[in-house]
Amino acid sequence: MLLALGALVVFYYNRLVFNRHRVAEAWSGIDVQLKRRSSLIPALVECARQYMTYEHDALQALVQERMHAVQLADSPLGQRAPVEAQLSSQLRQLFALVEDYPDLKVDSQFRELQGSISEVENQIQMARRYYNGAVRELNVLVESVPSNLVARLCSFAPAEYFSLDDPRDIQSPQMEF
Repeated sequence: MLLALGALVVFYYNRLVFNRHRVAEAWSGIDVQLKRRSSLIPALVECARQYMTYEHDALQALVQERMHAVQLADSPLGQRAPVEAQLSSQLRQLFALVEDYPDLKVDSQFRELQGSISEVENQIQMARRYYNGAVRELNVLVESVPSNLVARLCSFAPAEYFSLDDPRDIQSPQMEF
């Protein structure tokens, strides 16, 4: 009987560890894409700046949000998610302003950067879904019986979902070529 109980504890402990590592791996996937997006923004801003002489404030706001996101790169999800959502919002605003600059819309470098950012936004969206699925699996184990007993005994805590406060952040920026 004691052996069966010990085996059950080991089984649930290993499942909890596996799922905790899957959450960490999923967050790493999001982190890579967020950093990739941040690395593309300076080139995008510089390219846009050549055409958008009257949109200095919009470009400056985007640069500031990017700097803030880079500063929080190693911060917990709860601190980082709102900043990343604001960065996405600033990107959407920039792409909306581009519509008023036909020369910029046809610039090959700008179009390439737009395509790269669009691809990264899609990757971020997929990585968020994977991360939230991994969080769900971990949280179910942490909160359901009998694995919750092992979770409490071994200090496993529920993970935080990557949620978006602004419903517009669910979609990639719309980019027309």
